[in-house]
Amino acid sequence: MSGTLNKVMLIGHTGDDVKMHYFEGGGSIGRFPLATNESYTNRTTGERVVNTEWHNIVVRNKAAEICEKYLKKGDKIYVEGRLKTRKWQDDQGNERYSTEIQCTDFTFLTPKGESNDSGSSANQHSQNVTATSNSKNTQQQAPIGEEDDDLPF
Repeated sequence: MSGTLNKVMLIGHTGDDVKMHYFEGGGSIGRFPLATNESYTNRTTGERVVNTEWHNIVVRNKAAEICEKYLKKGDKIYVEGRLKTRKWQDDQGNERYSTEIQCTDFTFLTPKGESNDSGSSANQHSQNVTATSNSKNTQQQAPIGEEDDDLPF
C-alpha cells in the first residue's frame, strides 16, 4: 500500500474551557484538553484500574468559535482530526515537542441541560462542523417490527 493515513477519533471529556487566540485578518484558534479513559481489572490484585490519557485539541476559525461558545469543562465530545507534532523552544532555549489533534470534525455529546454550566443552552445542538448534518433525516424512526400501521394483514 503506497498511501498513508493520519486520522484520530476520540470520545472524551473536556478538561477545561476553550482558550481562544485571535489573529489579525479574522482567523482564530481554540485549544482545549480532552481526557479519555481506559479501565481494566488487574489480574493479580483484582483491583479496578483507570488510566486517563490527555490530548491537546486544536480547532480553527468558525469551529473554534462554536466550541468556545458551547463547550464547558467536563462536557463530552466526539473529535475527529489528525495528529500534528510541533517543535518549539522553551524559556531556557531547549527544544520541546508538542503533539496535538488538529480537529477537522466534532460532535457535542453532552445532553442539553447536563453541562457543568447549567445556564448554557449549548448542548441542544449536535455540531458537525465540516460536513453538513442530515437535517432531512431528523425524524426518529421506529425500530423494525414496531411500525404504527393499521393494515389488516
